[in-house]
Amino acid sequence: MSDTPSTPPSLLEFPGAHPVKAMGRHTDEFRVRMLEVIHAEVGAESVIEIQERMSRDRTYVSLTITVHIQSREHLDRIYRQMHATGLLIFAL
Repeated sequence: MSDTPSTPPSLLEFPGAHPVKAMGRHTDEFRVRMLEVIHAEVGAESVIEIQERMSRDRTYVSLTITVHIQSREHLDRIYRQMHATGLLIFAL
């Protein structure tokens, strides 16, 4: 028996297509900055699909950007870069 904690297996498979969800205020800057992060990390050619949903009162927007991801570390780096913009309210 090992004394080191084991890492639980990931349910995600890499490389592969994964949805990146970002929620923030409904502004042009939010959408542009989130796409800039994605393009910088994976390239525009790796974007498979972009879905956008507005909140009922149009104050917030949710972007689901499906992209080809190489690894868990790659996915984590994308979320860290999105948070670093200061515009992200919630991410999944």
